[in-house]
Amino acid sequence: LESLDFDNALEQFQQLVEKMIIQKTKERSGLYTEDDDEIDYDKFYKTTRTLFGSAVKGHNIQAFFRKTINTLEKPDWLEIFGCFSGESDDQLKESVVFLVSEKRQITDSVVKGKDIIKDIVKVPHLDFTITASQKGMITVFHNQRKAFFRYSFYFHQDTSWIAGCDFLPQLNYVVAVTESTVIVWDYKSEENKNNCFVIKPVKNCLLCVCTVTLSDHQAKDSILMGDDKGYVYLLTMTSDHFIMKHYKAERESQFRVLDYENFDTVKRKLHDYWVGRVKYIPALKCFGSCSSDSVCSFVLDDIKRLEDNLPVREFSVPKGVNAFTYCGKAKAVVTGG
Repeated sequence: LESLDFDNALEQFQQLVEKMIIQKTKERSGLYTEDDDEIDYDKFYKTTRTLFGSAVKGHNIQAFFRKTINTLEKPDWLEIFGCFSGESDDQLKESVVFLVSEKRQITDSVVKGKDIIKDIVKVPHLDFTITASQKGMITVFHNQRKAFFRYSFYFHQDTSWIAGCDFLPQLNYVVAVTESTVIVWDYKSEENKNNCFVIKPVKNCLLCVCTVTLSDHQAKDSILMGDDKGYVYLLTMTSDHFIMKHYKAERESQFRVLDYENFDTVKRKLHDYWVGRVKYIPALKCFGSCSSDSVCSFVLDDIKRLEDNLPVREFSVPKGVNAFTYCGKAKAVVTGG
């Protein structure tokens, strides 16, 4: 739908919903008198289809109708509408859809007690979702045939909290960082449920991590990390690091410990305060890092700048930058302070 048509349709739809809520509220109070303008499901369905066309699926209309009459609350538009992309005739098209019935809740909690989810990462090519809780629960959700399969691992060795996680596409491992260690988990291992490698010691407190997609090397992955002193690190891992002769098992632990000094690592101080987030943007062939630092709030440059002392492309924002992302369609970087 064109933008102006959608705005008009959305306004009419909002009026329809408000009228239905008033009607259902009066019905529950015993104050409603039936008339020809009563909004039942059939009328709601036909009106919605007239406004938005075939892009709106019947099961989504039904899900929204049920939710509205049950809660009798005005909807949050961000919860209802969104876009899905599909290829048709070699062209990318977007269609307006309802989202209510597409949502799925994981009822089997992956955190317990006063724990919280610290990071969520989507791995599109494998249809994975990875979550990491602050107190050490790392979970891989695999969506197969509309059913979730779950692999969970509890990292209880370190008293430090987990700060972030990501996926290593070449090594096919999950990576996470705590304040003092790098965790590499082989989630697919059948012989050992807790097949986990711990890289330590790390001098400064790690706060964030992301995977870098630099090459198609089949046995090599790199990650970016940020710490509490303003440093950004580039650490490279190969399959050779994880063979038996390079690690040692600690007493009463199934974790395999690797020496941080054995890894190819470079770092550079880019900020005067904590590094809040790091991200590699393949479309720009650049990395980004942000901080609450008001002087050097956001850096966007070639990853080679971590290996030299050449000036970096930096931006200053009052009170710093807490988050950022890149939109390829708009060719724009958006920051949030």
